[in-house]
Amino acid sequence: PRSFDAALMAAGGVVRAVEAVLTGEVANGFALVRPPGHHATATRAMGFCLFNNVAVAARAALTGGQVERVLIADFDVHHGNGTQDTFAADPAVFYFSSHQYPYYPGSGNWNETGNGPGEGTLLNVPLPAGVGDAGYAQVFAELVWPLAERFRPDLILVSAGYDAHWSDPLAMMNLSLTGYAWLGRELVRMAEQLCAGKIVFTLEGGYQLDVLAYGVLNAFYAMLGEETIADPLGPSSRSERSIETLIAKLKQVHGLN
Repeated sequence: PRSFDAALMAAGGVVRAVEAVLTGEVANGFALVRPPGHHATATRAMGFCLFNNVAVAARAALTGGQVERVLIADFDVHHGNGTQDTFAADPAVFYFSSHQYPYYPGSGNWNETGNGPGEGTLLNVPLPAGVGDAGYAQVFAELVWPLAERFRPDLILVSAGYDAHWSDPLAMMNLSLTGYAWLGRELVRMAEQLCAGKIVFTLEGGYQLDVLAYGVLNAFYAMLGEETIADPLGPSSRSERSIETLIAKLKQVHGLN
């Protein structure tokens, strides 16, 4: 009965974390909020999401004149259809999503790159089931880094979903906690190189509670510049899928060849 109040607090919590980073009150932050947000559009709640927390925070920072360009990185196993819908035509926001495909909500095609003035500010990486640490590292090295350097954000926001782990009960990806720790460190390093360390994580999905706990903890360590903890669950026993063909198509459509 109090979902609306909780959703207001969640969106406001991310806005407040961003404000604290942009004013120099803190160096970086992680908004531990529920409900999540990246499926919600401006006019519709869906997929456990009432308001799009990261979109509200990005828009608040932009309209407040604090930044001119925001990069949103979304590594939840589901495509953030609401975030894409909100910013697809906005040249001030670059949205990157890595997600299992086909999978809910069925959006996030590789050939979508933005609309109108937002052309070139959308990177969808629809991954087949079975991609793990090596594949995500390849996505960052060959796609995310060069496009982020081209965009030059003033702020990085992270939709941190921990449901691409190999033990998650809902999805079929192969990320390990070691892989998640690497993603956190890589995004912090990206912020340090491109936008003076200005980065805020916000919680999205994650349905295996040990993974959620250790994943968030390792993100804290990454922001603090400390060593991440050893992976208590270990790697997946399943073999990893190759994504060479997908990478090649994405490099071509984004002019990275």
